[in-house]
This record gives sequence, structure tokens and C-alpha cells, in this order.
Amino acid sequence: MPHPQPTSAPHGALAGAPAPQGSGAAAPAETGAVVLRVRGVGKSFVGHQVLQGVDLDLHAGEVLGLVGENGAGKSTLMKILAGVHQTDEGTVELGGEAVSFSHPVQAQHAGLSTVFQEFNLLPDRSVAENVYLGREPRRRGLVDVARMRRDTDQLLADLGIEGLSAECRVGSLSVAEQQVVEIAKAVSHDARIISMDEPTAALAEHEVALLYTIIRRLTARGVAILYVSHRLKEIFALCDTITVLKDGRQVTTQPATELDDGELVRLMVGRSVSSFFPGPVEGTEVGAPLLELRDAGNGYVDGVDLVLRAGEVVGLSGLQGSGRTELLEAVFGVTPLTRGTLLIEGREVRPRSPRAAIRAGLAMVTEDRKATGLALNQSILDNALGVVRAVFPGRSSTARREAPGILSNLEVSARAMDQEVQFLSGGNQQKVVLARWLGTKPRVVLMDEPTRGIDVGAKHSIYELIRVLAAEGVAVLMVSSELPEVIGMSDRILVMRDGRLAGELPAGSSEETVLQLATGVTAGAGTTGSPSLEKEVAR
Repeated sequence: MPHPQPTSAPHGALAGAPAPQGSGAAAPAETGAVVLRVRGVGKSFVGHQVLQGVDLDLHAGEVLGLVGENGAGKSTLMKILAGVHQTDEGTVELGGEAVSFSHPVQAQHAGLSTVFQEFNLLPDRSVAENVYLGREPRRRGLVDVARMRRDTDQLLADLGIEGLSAECRVGSLSVAEQQVVEIAKAVSHDARIISMDEPTAALAEHEVALLYTIIRRLTARGVAILYVSHRLKEIFALCDTITVLKDGRQVTTQPATELDDGELVRLMVGRSVSSFFPGPVEGTEVGAPLLELRDAGNGYVDGVDLVLRAGEVVGLSGLQGSGRTELLEAVFGVTPLTRGTLLIEGREVRPRSPRAAIRAGLAMVTEDRKATGLALNQSILDNALGVVRAVFPGRSSTARREAPGILSNLEVSARAMDQEVQFLSGGNQQKVVLARWLGTKPRVVLMDEPTRGIDVGAKHSIYELIRVLAAEGVAVLMVSSELPEVIGMSDRILVMRDGRLAGELPAGSSEETVLQLATGVTAGAGTTGSPSLEKEVAR
């Protein structure tokens, strides 16, 4: 099906524009020439193969879309090209010459710049100071501030940016404007190739059009763009060619005009759910509602209605930035609800903080155990008792007697209970996180990426624990970026898109059906009937 193109300046809008000052890398090649060639690239971490036999050709003036599920290897490939990681096998060529970068600065000097999803900006510095950080133009040994500002303003003008000055303090800018600063940094290196990792993840819909315009202007100059995104409408609206990665391997590379929404979704999925995921424990019964949301919202999520019942495991799926984590944080009082109704066991509550949510019977396993789940320099036992001591001090002595049994049931492998958590494996750290919450005896457990970064054996142990909790009458709401995990563990599947619930699916639904809801792709007969991708782009 044809895909509408975003409104932008015509190709050639920057033709003849002065090149910004930079590192001296070669100017963009003639449109159509191969500027990047990747052959047989492989990479493994601690024996785990994350990339294998990947081939790419990127041409001047081309936008190549790199797509795949979470964990497909997209970010690893981008980091290899950026000099963050080095290949274990295969070759990378820039302009026909073999290269091997051991540091991002080397990649930048060679004309390959990367715009990562997480901004790398100094908020208290100006736009100009951020763009030329570490390579400020000098005059008589001093920073030539006037020239730096002049060059930055010229660079912004070349990109078609209005209303953003070189003198603006970066901390005062919107997210979209900060994204522009990151792109300006990349262009200032005289980049022939710019890699963009989920560049619209933090942007509002109306801000995405600005990014489209910038990309069109860059490609008109012959700059090649490697574009990673989960948003299929962007892939089809921007990209000339699409490469699909799956489980670290290249599935296909085809012109975007030879693919449609349904085919691309099919290429991205296809794994079967095995018996690796345990089913409900015998005797588990789904009971009364334990948690209800009615028209709930807080600025991050909006108009959410859902019911969690005793004894069931509900999966929450969606693409990155869809509002999955934000929904859990709203329920748990991290970013409190500002509208709608929250009921716990039929009683209306409005937690204004995590402490209040815990007292109401909620628990939340956060997606980053090291940053928000554990006190890494404290012992296993102290971590296991941490939440009870802080919120229910009267239960501390009882919890201390029960903690060793909980840790034993979770099969935490450690030399002693006084061992510091930071020295445990990822899987054992995650089990300690779970032990912290089990001590509070919650009625509803919110889990955000509960198996991220742990080995297969530890994953299976956590899956079994989730089923045991459900058998004991607890309601579990589980967020996961791994579709097989969501499908294999869920009694029902909720799918989010753009801060709202896009729909509900029964247990055993296919990955393709979940992705159709998550992306808004038009389904075939008898499926979701969600708005078509073409209509969303046009809108």
C-alpha cells in the first residue's frame, strides 16, 4: 500500500549551503554511492550471541530503517558503528575503506555520528557550547565565542530551525529542541552518516514533523541516515530501504515500496510459545476484582479503564514510549493520578506516594533493579527487609523471621545472608527484589520487565513464582517488552498505544495480533479493527 510522505522542504533545499565547521571528515558523498558497508558482523556478550552474520549497505542520501523486536540486536549494531562496542567477527567499511573504531570519537572523526535515545547534553551550557563541546574554535589560545555562536546559528539555519538561538541555555529547551541540538552536534562533525536510535521516543506527535523536515534536508545534501524506530508509520514515511533483524540475525533487506504494514509485522515476529512458560497452578481460581481503574489519567496516561482480579496474571504490552511504565507508576503513586477513579478491593483510594500505595496493598517491581529496586551496598537480608522496615515497622520482627524462608523458596544463591547484593548475579538480584515485596504480603503486584537481563534458569524461576502468587489469590499486572513472555505468561493481554489502552486480547493471541494493536496497523478480517497506519500518518 502507498504511504504518505511527511510535508517537508523539497530535496535540494540545502544544496550549496555552507558546510558547518567540524572535525575535517569528508563531505557527504554523491547521492547513491555506498558510504557504509557491513559484512558478516557478529557480537556476543558473556557467551550470549546478540548479533550474527549481519550485512548492510547504506547509500548517500538514503534513509535505511532498522526494525525488529526488543532484543533483536538493533542497538548493539548501532553501538558497533558508533565505536561503543567492537565486532567479534565481520567487517565494516566507510567509503570503501575498512574501519574498526575503539572509541566514539574515532567514529565521529571518520564522519559517522550517532544520536542516541538518551540525550548527552549539559543543561547549564548554551546550545553553541553543547554543539562544539571539547572542540571549541580558538583564537590566540582562547575560545572564540563569537565564531562558535555564529557557526552554530548558521548550522541551525541550514537545518531549517527557526526560533532557536546558539545562546539559548539547553536546560530551558523543550525535549524536541534538545533533540535538534543533538542532531546539530552530529551534523557539526561533517557527518556523512548519522545513526538515530528511537529519535521520536520522547517527542509529541506535533514535534515529530520537525524531525522529518530535518532528515529530509540532510538527505538532500547526500547525508545517509540509519534510522531505528518501533513506530512503523515513521519507518514507511521516512525510509527508502528497510532491514529487519530478529534474534540478532538479518531476516531481510528490501525497498520500503516492496513491503506493507502486515508483511513487515510478519517478518518481525514468528516465535512459538513453548512449554517454558508454566500455566496456572492447579486449583487457581479467578476471583473478585482487586484493582479497578475508571477513566484514569495523569498527563502521561489518559482515559484508562481496567480490572485486575484475584488469581490472574495480566500482561501489559506496547511499544517503547506507549505508556506501560507510566501506567504502573500512576497506580503506584510515583506520578499520582489526577483524574478518574482507583479502587482497591472495592474501596476508592488515591495514593499520593509509593508509601501510600504499599499501605493500600500494592507492590511494584521496577524495571531497573540497580537504580530503583535495591540498595546495592547492603546485605541480602537488609534488602529483603527494607520495605517492611520502612512502611510497616511493627512487622519487622515477624518479617525478619520469615525472610530466610522467602529467600530460600526463591532459591537465592549466595554464600550467606550478609553478602552484599551488588556481588550477586542479575538473576539472584531480581529474586531479592521480589523477596522485598513478598514480605509486605501485597494483594496486587505490579511488575515492570521482571526478567530483564537475567539468565534462562532465573527467568523460569520467576515465572513459577508469578504463577504461585496468582494461585494464592494475588493479582499480577506484568509489563514486558518480550512478546513471547507476555503471551506465554498472561491470562489476558492489555495493549497500550500513545498513553491509552488500545485493546484487550485473550490468552494465546499471536505476536502479530499484539503488534497490530501496539502499532495501529490495520488488521485483517476478524481482528482488532484498529485505525490503519495510513490514516494515522495522514492525520
